[in-house]
Amino acid sequence: MDPHLVAVVVGLLQGVFEWLPISSEGNIAIALTALGTAPGVAVSYALFVHLGTALSATAYYRDEVRTALASWSSLRPESAFDGETATLSFVVLATAASSAVGLVALLALDALVTELTGGAFVALIGALLVATGLLQRFADARSLATRETPDALDAVLVGGLQGLAILPGVSRSGTTTSALLLRGHDGPASFRLSFLLSIPAALIGGTVGVVRGGGIGVSPTAGVVALVVAAVVGYATIDLLMRVVRRVAVWLLCVGLGALAVAGGLLV
Repeated sequence: MDPHLVAVVVGLLQGVFEWLPISSEGNIAIALTALGTAPGVAVSYALFVHLGTALSATAYYRDEVRTALASWSSLRPESAFDGETATLSFVVLATAASSAVGLVALLALDALVTELTGGAFVALIGALLVATGLLQRFADARSLATRETPDALDAVLVGGLQGLAILPGVSRSGTTTSALLLRGHDGPASFRLSFLLSIPAALIGGTVGVVRGGGIGVSPTAGVVALVVAAVVGYATIDLLMRVVRRVAVWLLCVGLGALAVAGGLLV
């Protein structure tokens, strides 16, 4: 298939799947693997296009981003999670935690993809999708909206789970939102914190996709096409899809896609 057409498809998938808790990285990696892309390169490409939706999230949450950055001058260690600096402190500490965990997970992933065939790789992604869906179901059933602002434990826990989302099949939004729900935050607050946190995470993940061994396997032109499509589609769909997520049992979709991937991978 023409690499520019593949770039358009990858950008479309990223622009839609990023806002659904079904692991955009995992599903894009499955699609690319089905097209004959090596697992390691498929993961790099899937990480790379997160740069496009990072722009979408920044534009969509521009007021929240501006407010958080404006509180930087008021940030003090002893009162980091009090008042107006709580959101910024959460993002900074959670990003640090996700970077540390993500590095370990990335090293494990690199070791795995060198050993797995295409079918086994797809089956692994499917198993992680199923686990992500079941976590979301558990969080939906057990969540209690009892808190208004995040604390340091929230940041470390959510950041650590976000770091695991470097593994294709682990939904970043699904795991982080579930953790926030279980920690007592309501749905809207959980989504807002999760997607604010996605901005630095996507920038880091996209950069990792570019520099990790093997690259993304396409020309600079095709890469730009994928980013532009992901950014435009992402911005156009974010509001609608987040409203859908609040009203639909997306965990079932996650489990269903995972089960299909496991079955398909084992049959290859």
